[in-house]
Amino acid sequence: MTKGSLTVISGFSGAGKGTIMKRLLEKYPQYVESVSCTTRQPRPGEVDGKSYYFISQEEFDRRVANDELLEHAGYVGHSYGTPKRFVEEQIAAGRDVILEIEAQGAAIVKQKMPEAIMLFVTTESADILKDRLIGRGTESMELVQKRLARACEECRLMEHYDALIVNRTGCLEEAVDEVHAAIQSFKTTPGREHGFIEQLEHELDAINKNYKG
Repeated sequence: MTKGSLTVISGFSGAGKGTIMKRLLEKYPQYVESVSCTTRQPRPGEVDGKSYYFISQEEFDRRVANDELLEHAGYVGHSYGTPKRFVEEQIAAGRDVILEIEAQGAAIVKQKMPEAIMLFVTTESADILKDRLIGRGTESMELVQKRLARACEECRLMEHYDALIVNRTGCLEEAVDEVHAAIQSFKTTPGREHGFIEQLEHELDAINKNYKG
């Protein structure tokens, strides 16, 4: 039996990677999602076991100690991790697994599974990213600022991904189809979006300096 593949999708908080994931799975049923576990509280509309496995820090630490996670990382005060057994079983069964995780965890997966396809979801500009985070209305301005500061750090990791997916406002279907095309063609041309990455990095730096000022 031909083994399946693993695609890692990362992106800025607020860039819409979760929305892209949901639509991708609806439109292209050949993909299977690996659901991560987290210690953060559910947001409105999130479902335990579907959006995430919402667990305590104690349970998370137990899974880490028992080597049950493919990767794990901290993000804005919470822990996130990927159940290892599910990913391994699905790939062995010939399924194409999609894993949505933060950049820190993605780097660990790439080290363990170099064949993984790495995709990064971004907005078309830093201002739009800021507006989306504020527009969600689910987090305080302090947390929005933390997410923007983290986005500035993540921007410096984007060049290590195989492809960038620019999720433009009102263009969800195009972004979903681009993800599908990238997976199917196994695009491996990291760094080809260097100019865009550099511009976004400067914009995020400017926004974060304004908050600090």
